[in-house]
Amino acid sequence: MSLVDATARHLRLLTETIEAVNSSLDLQEVLELVASKVADALGTDACFVYLYDEQADELVLRATHGTRVEELTRTPRMRPGEGITGVAAAERAPVMIAAQAHLDPRFKQFPNLPEDEYESILAVPIVTRADELEGALNVRTREARAFTGAEIELLVAIALQVAQTIEHAKLYERAQRRVAELEALARISEAVSESLYLEESLEAIVKTTMESLNATGAALVLEDGNIAWPEGRAGAYNVRLPLRWKRRQIGELVCDRDTPFTADDEALLEAIAHHAAVALEHGRAVMRGVLAQEIHHRVKNNLQSVASLLRVQARADHVDARKSLSDSVNRILAIAAVHEVLTEHREDDVDLGELVDRLRAMLVQGLAAGKDVTAELEPISLAGQRATALALVFTELFQNALEHGGDNVSIALAQRNGNVVLTIADDGAGFDGAAAGTGLSIVRALVRDELRGELALENAGGLRVEVVFPA
Repeated sequence: MSLVDATARHLRLLTETIEAVNSSLDLQEVLELVASKVADALGTDACFVYLYDEQADELVLRATHGTRVEELTRTPRMRPGEGITGVAAAERAPVMIAAQAHLDPRFKQFPNLPEDEYESILAVPIVTRADELEGALNVRTREARAFTGAEIELLVAIALQVAQTIEHAKLYERAQRRVAELEALARISEAVSESLYLEESLEAIVKTTMESLNATGAALVLEDGNIAWPEGRAGAYNVRLPLRWKRRQIGELVCDRDTPFTADDEALLEAIAHHAAVALEHGRAVMRGVLAQEIHHRVKNNLQSVASLLRVQARADHVDARKSLSDSVNRILAIAAVHEVLTEHREDDVDLGELVDRLRAMLVQGLAAGKDVTAELEPISLAGQRATALALVFTELFQNALEHGGDNVSIALAQRNGNVVLTIADDGAGFDGAAAGTGLSIVRALVRDELRGELALENAGGLRVEVVFPA
């Protein structure tokens, strides 16, 4: 082949290769095209393309043609100056060995890369016109081959053009990644701003974190050590970022995956952690507002109940002032007992068995000297407002049994046929005028109006009182 023909052929190969690699902006696709087109252009058995990781200062194998990499979890990588290809990258100059390349002292062996089966190697750096390193590539042949000066120049020219293509593909990849990051942050912001429920916000943050970073698992850990929302599983690599609010750490964002986290990944996680901190404080502020409103509502209702009870007491004839004051104290303590149970369990419902037992213990201390009190109390759940009514009913009836009944008093609380049944019995003289006073009037009104139930009194070897109302 004449020099003119060889030059024309090389020019055609250069043009075809550059057109091919410029046909895509997807970085991995570009690198794979480079590997296949360069091997075709120079008629070699294999081509290896390395991309330069500036942060790690390493050349990382990203594409091959004519061979394959075993155990892909162990990606071959080398520093500039390490290995024949690394020397070409460090010196910004081609390196050619015509035969027995694997015996060269600069050769670097990778256990999962079968390079020693090739005789010759031609390695060139991939650098921009500004001499910035983008990577390196090498071509290999199984038979000894001395590459000509024209072939080396062709590969250098291809590498120069490939550098620009890689640079553009990197810019495109970063732009695409930035778009994905902004979309992820927008989804998180939307979830935080729209949801009044903290759990929903935390769930959205964790799931978006996993989707955006291809994570195997993620979680939000609160300052008290509790995991607010765990998702997925642990990975080989783990990142923990603090959630900060006004210079105070209020938790951590934890993210796991099977591949290392890049600087861009960590930057995105920092932004997500900021949104998570905002979500936590937003949710807590909402809950504090709701809680304050509920507390004010309950306090108002209870003060109104106390005022109503005092009015009823004040209207009664022939009232013993000391006895009335004592009764009023017990009624207020009964209301307080309901709130104590609500506060301890942080729920809207009250366990009636626990509530009645507390009231029993409170009243027995002052009124049951020498009396035998037994109780059979089933655990029954009731809303706070109705529990307050029942507490007042029980206090009146049990106090009456202790003051006017015999030596033995029994209490029973059970659920029967969809109804709650409260029974208080004693072995005293039974029903008399004392039971028809102010206390019983209060009980009848509460059972009828608040509990929507029925009250029954029976003389049977003493007084037996039964309150039945829908559960």
